[in-house]
Amino acid sequence: MNYQQQTLAVKNSVELIVALYDGMVKFLHKAATSIEADDTDGRRQNMKRVLDILTYLQGRLRTDEGGEPANALTEFYAVMYSQCVIASRDSSLDVIEETIRNIRNVRDAWQTVAESQESQKMLPRDMQTRQENLSSRRPGQAAMIPAATETVAHRWSA
Repeated sequence: MNYQQQTLAVKNSVELIVALYDGMVKFLHKAATSIEADDTDGRRQNMKRVLDILTYLQGRLRTDEGGEPANALTEFYAVMYSQCVIASRDSSLDVIEETIRNIRNVRDAWQTVAESQESQKMLPRDMQTRQENLSSRRPGQAAMIPAATETVAHRWSA
């Protein structure tokens, strides 16, 4: 197992999503470099990698459990997919740059979720137990922890 595989093996699911977003940004930059070098094969290969990641992320969404955030991500992935196809077809650096900005914005939101989950691990043991109770409560049941920590319990599906 190489270093990259070892690094990914210890990440949680949200951290893996952040890594996939980082990969999309990396391949979009490579595609832009290929466009500047008039390297059609390089552009196509790198854009295909971005499209593969978007397809994977879209396929992993669970709209039945994720609700509104999952529906928003479904639309986001569809728009990013379209932008990538257009950028590749037209060899458009402007569209690639816009796509990178959009992906980075959502990536930063995922990073915030990952950091929230990491900070959750640092809660005192009794707060962790309360947090677990919150995530397992029935709809309409009163929360057992302060509202400020409820956002940490919210789970995104991807």
